[in-house]
Amino acid sequence: MTHDQDPPDDTQRDDTSGDDVHGDRAHGPAPLPPVDATPLHAAVDALTASLHDYVETAVGVRAEFGAAEADEDPRVLALENTVGVLNAKLFDTLHGALGMHPDLTTSVWEPDAAEGGPGASVAPAGTAEAFYLGFVVAASPAGPADGTSDWSMDSVIDLLDEAGEGVVQRLVDAGLDVVEWAASRGDAADFDTDPPGDTDEEDLS
Repeated sequence: MTHDQDPPDDTQRDDTSGDDVHGDRAHGPAPLPPVDATPLHAAVDALTASLHDYVETAVGVRAEFGAAEADEDPRVLALENTVGVLNAKLFDTLHGALGMHPDLTTSVWEPDAAEGGPGASVAPAGTAEAFYLGFVVAASPAGPADGTSDWSMDSVIDLLDEAGEGVVQRLVDAGLDVVEWAASRGDAADFDTDPPGDTDEEDLS
């Protein structure tokens, strides 16, 4: 009869460390002793320098080309890649030294102070604006790609109405107040953007 034996203690420790990538002190529950911040600052300095390079290059490229062309300029794309690489290096440096998972690349747009700060209405009474997205639609002489279609011009307005509902929901979720909206055919909707109380408003939704 044979018996399985437990491996020596040192083997057990090796197996554990191999399975747990966060088995070091930096990722532990206890506070860390003083950490040398020099390499952390060095990673920040490298990223900062690349951002300055991007700004200088972007300004120069924009002086040569239009906005869309400048976005795709190889010099701009190369520096965007460099910034991304250095962002990742900063994350790895902070993570390795402190065990933290820094979220340093999320973009957050906050309301202006003049609008009352967080929670204030983004479009208070009297500052509403009308936005338009127009389509000119015609039946294709070649017909639908699959040879059959139930679509008509009446179907187009139904599609736009459905899409409008989705856009309204996204704007409301973003903290905006959609005063009124409309999907129209033939002519653009005539929105009243005067402050409430000045004229009678018609709900076009």
